[in-house]
Amino acid sequence: MTRPGDDKIFARASAIIPRGVAHVRLDGPVVTRDFAFLVLPRFTLLAFSSAIEPLRIANQLTQAPLYRYRLVSMDGAPVESSAGVRIEVDQGLEPLSRETTAIVCSGTDASQAADRRVLAWLRDHARKGGGLGAICTGAYTLARAGLLGDDAPAVHWENRPAYRELFDVEPLQQIYVIGRKHFSCAGGEAGVDLMLALITRDHGPKLADAVAEMCLHSRRREASATQKKVYPSPMLARNPAVARVIAAMQANIATPLDRDALAEVFGHSPRHLERIFRAVVQETPKSHYLGLRLEQARNLLSDTTLSILEVAIATGFNSRSSFSKAYKHRFGQSPAKTR
Repeated sequence: MTRPGDDKIFARASAIIPRGVAHVRLDGPVVTRDFAFLVLPRFTLLAFSSAIEPLRIANQLTQAPLYRYRLVSMDGAPVESSAGVRIEVDQGLEPLSRETTAIVCSGTDASQAADRRVLAWLRDHARKGGGLGAICTGAYTLARAGLLGDDAPAVHWENRPAYRELFDVEPLQQIYVIGRKHFSCAGGEAGVDLMLALITRDHGPKLADAVAEMCLHSRRREASATQKKVYPSPMLARNPAVARVIAAMQANIATPLDRDALAEVFGHSPRHLERIFRAVVQETPKSHYLGLRLEQARNLLSDTTLSILEVAIATGFNSRSSFSKAYKHRFGQSPAKTR
């Protein structure tokens, strides 16, 4: 963070402070925090605006320069979003101040949106101690730059199988995560929740709640809130047998069905089930089933007082050790650390 009048970070930028009717009295000193949103080709407008608008609203409500932000592109030229809308930016890949947090905003071209120049720019910023963030599929770029390590980011449910395949890390099912060195959110309107969490850290829940009200955001969701497991109706309508298998998995978490039993529900051979399920869901039946069980386990750990062994048994594991191993492999932390 920087205080007004400090070094000329963002020399060409100033905080946006529109006037409005609502007002929130700020308790404490005015401290300006700087963000640089790197917008990559075909970034998603919804995720981007969900992240940037709460910052503008916080400034407006307090009539103070709490947040200062600028837009960056790979070459300083306008960038086209996934919706075909082009936006102007403030700069290209010039170096950022150490006090600035660089946020990568990506979208439909997740794995190849950034070139080598972008990866080098991010690595240089990280070496200087600059903060990092990712919106929607921006986590792909941070992972390609080697800046996430073994940390699991929050990635949109649609992109989780591909991320797992590319980086051999199970992305989080939760809507956002804030770590020591970086943060990420799954896209969509989760950017609002992420920024509300940062505003809460910076200026307290009173301002964050007021920003949420201005966004017509009914409540501030915690990072632990999980994305809904969505199976589009058209997909399931075209593949009713796959829908039956998924329903059978969801109904048999404590006593998992074996491969042959799932094939019987499917109505064809296990090999045929494997092929069709992978084509439709982009995941093997075994991996998908395990994911459902572990998501249920995480919910039980977060929302109940059941022991770890009881949670293991409730989600179909024969021992605490086998459960803990599978849980840590998928989420990057032990069951005990989730509590």
